[in-house]
Amino acid sequence: MQQTTNNNEAKWLTARPGERFCVRVPAASTDGAYSVVEIVADPGDSTPLHVHEREDEYLLVLEGSARVVLGETTLEATAGQTVEMKRGIPHAWGNASDKPVRLLFTATPGGCEEALVIIAKGGDIDFAALTARFHVTPLGPPILR
Repeated sequence: MQQTTNNNEAKWLTARPGERFCVRVPAASTDGAYSVVEIVADPGDSTPLHVHEREDEYLLVLEGSARVVLGETTLEATAGQTVEMKRGIPHAWGNASDKPVRLLFTATPGGCEEALVIIAKGGDIDFAALTARFHVTPLGPPILR
């Protein structure tokens, strides 16, 4: 198992305007068992509705509040709350507030954080190939737009 990076040395990246992320524990340091990503999202930022085929995600709201769509349910998760997003269940999250939201995501197994890193590097990205590679199916537009 590889040694994890000290959180003070971690690198913040941007996957899309309004969202910054930091891979706190890459799957490479856990033999693929899990990964942990911290995200800070500006007001109005949101993900599209999507489904993970391989991993379960666990969201912990560290600061602020997040609107979460989970299957047929929409909920507001506030600081200290967790939301379990199981593989195969359509889900999305967004910041409907007027302040940034800080979230911590754990994925089991890990590995999907690599898609964010690829997007952050920029360049000519084939999103259809990327979603196929990571077994994530987009289902709709961002939930707050």
